[in-house]
Amino acid sequence: MAEQDTTSALAPRLAEEIRDRLIAGELKPGQRLSEAALSVDLDVSRNSLREAFRLLTKEGLLRHEPNRGVFVSTPSMASIIDIYRVRRVIECQAIERAYPNHPAVARMRAAVDTARIARDAKDWSTVGSKNMVFHAAIVDLADSRRLNAFYAQIAAELRLSFGLLADPELLHAPYVELNATILERLEAGLTAEASELLEAYLAQSERTVLAAFSRIEAAN
Repeated sequence: MAEQDTTSALAPRLAEEIRDRLIAGELKPGQRLSEAALSVDLDVSRNSLREAFRLLTKEGLLRHEPNRGVFVSTPSMASIIDIYRVRRVIECQAIERAYPNHPAVARMRAAVDTARIARDAKDWSTVGSKNMVFHAAIVDLADSRRLNAFYAQIAAELRLSFGLLADPELLHAPYVELNATILERLEAGLTAEASELLEAYLAQSERTVLAAFSRIEAAN
């Protein structure tokens, strides 16, 4: 019973850690997860890891295939459309109602500065990760722990949809300066303008990801 209680208590933390790896782009759509390797890497029992897998499967981030194992999910076109619908509701509202001196604004600035350096170095993985940090900070502007927790799942699904693109430069390069422009409007107190720019940004990003998905479907 004690081992079962420990497993149940540990599983949400493990699920969060694996979710963070998805958001960071360390795990790719369709990738098979090695239970043995992950249990060693995370220094946990396989029972605890299986429970974390169950939680993430319930969220739709992983899928279990009988006799084959656990795999990272590949987003569907419907899920991508829904992700962007949710993003527009949460992010655009958060930035329109934001306080320009909110602590999250400093995190947005740091993300933009690091993304610019990574872009110049052609380090698209880091650019993508800093983009995720930037948008998570936008959600932080709303000062809601519930929204932050909900957005973490959305962010993981979003990063998986980014993984569908064969050319990460095409996905990330245009948005570094768009993020910077949105941030400048926010810092100037022009939150309505920042929100409008963000909505157009999300529409452009959605088209890019859906086009990549369509090309993959056509190839198959």
